[in-house]
Parts: sequence; structure tokens; C-alpha cells
Amino acid sequence: MSGHSHWSGIKHKKAANDAKRGKVWSKIARTIIVAAKNGGGDPALNLALRYAIEKAKAANMPKDTIEKAVKKGAGGGDTVSFVSILYEGYAPGGIAMMADVLTDNRQRTGPEIRKIFEHFGGSLGSTGCVSYMFDKKGLFTVPLTAANEDDLMELALSAGADDFKNIGSAYEITCDPAAFDKLKKTLDEKKIPTEVAELSMIPQNSVPVTDMEKARKILAIMDEFEEHDDVQNVYANFDIPDDIIAKLQ
Repeated sequence: MSGHSHWSGIKHKKAANDAKRGKVWSKIARTIIVAAKNGGGDPALNLALRYAIEKAKAANMPKDTIEKAVKKGAGGGDTVSFVSILYEGYAPGGIAMMADVLTDNRQRTGPEIRKIFEHFGGSLGSTGCVSYMFDKKGLFTVPLTAANEDDLMELALSAGADDFKNIGSAYEITCDPAAFDKLKKTLDEKKIPTEVAELSMIPQNSVPVTDMEKARKILAIMDEFEEHDDVQNVYANFDIPDDIIAKLQ
């Protein structure tokens, strides 16, 4: 399965774990604060904030916690200043990988990101070295049991989707970021559950990974990035077969 959809599924399952939830909420709160600070506290007028709030709701973040984060960002004052940085590099096997970071100290975060790459046999690259291989898209995955394939495809395409695939364990739907809201609303109105509903960086082409040890290292580096407090999202272009994924989980 392609890296973007499968890792998103793994990540969302982890977010449901109570032990992980505090870290997930902390990261989302940081995103909300930055979005509100840059574009104002009204989600109707601030697309980035609206996406961040949707992500918070999907992670079951309490309403009052969301509102506090919005107020903290929109209110200005002594809010910590976060810098958005996209670190690009390669995981083992030449897998393209990007870590989307929000940090208040790039002198600390940069070396830590480099260390993660190198610890797992990868390497940190220069700006632009792999980002050209990805496109920003809205990404949804729907369980196979949640809808009839033909009906769901027709519904998704009519609501703005630009691609629809049966990826074995789920239906994967992608769309232009501008169509994300409409597509999500359509799925919600039809009461079609989604395992993943987010803006993501989708690889234009995926690299097959059939070696068990290489697959283990790739999933390990993805997990290490997700555990880092400053990393908001991590993207990669690996394609690991489901049977190998199952053995490693």
C-alpha cells in the first residue's frame, strides 16, 4: 500500500490511544495557534484555521481546548513565535521523505531532525530535493464495508474528487485542497465514515519496498518523526505490501 494512505491510517489509530492523545492534542493546538495568529480567529475566513479545527475534532480534542488555542493565537500578546519548516531527505532505500515542522527553536530542531534521518540510515537533504515529487491534496480513506464502490465513486467525483481507488483495505479518495470542504461535507451528510480525512502531500509515484528489514527501518523512522514534538506531519513515497505491514505491526 502506498505510504501516504497507509501511514495516515496507522497514525490515526495511534491517535485514538489515550497514551498518545495528549501529544496529538498538543501538536494540533500548536497548529491552531499559528493558523489563528497568521489569519485571524474566524474559521469561516481562515482556511488554514478551519482545517486545523477539523483535524482537532477528528482527534476528539475538547471544544474548550480548541477555543483556547484559537483565542491564544488570535489574541496576539506573548504567544510563542513558531516557525514553519519543511525538512526534506531520504530514508533507507532512497525513499523520499519530508517532515513538516513547527518550532520555536530551529537551532535545536534542525540537528534533531538530521539525527533521526541518520540514525535509521537515511540522510537529510537540501530544500527542494524531494518536495517536487509530491502534490498537496485532500486525502480521504473510507472502509470497504462502509459503502458500495460504484456509488461511492460517483458521489466522490460529483463532489470534487479527482481520483478514487480501491487500495485493498479501503477506498482512497483524493481531491484538490480547494474541494476538501465540499467533499468532506458531502461524505458527512451521507453518513459515510472516514478513517482518514486530511490535507496531505501525495507522492506522484511510489517506490515498492519488498525487503522486510528495509520496510522495518522505514516504518521506524516514520514513527520516530511522529514522536518528535515539533513534527506536525511526515510524508513519504514508499509502497509496502499489506502482508509485510501486517508482519511488522
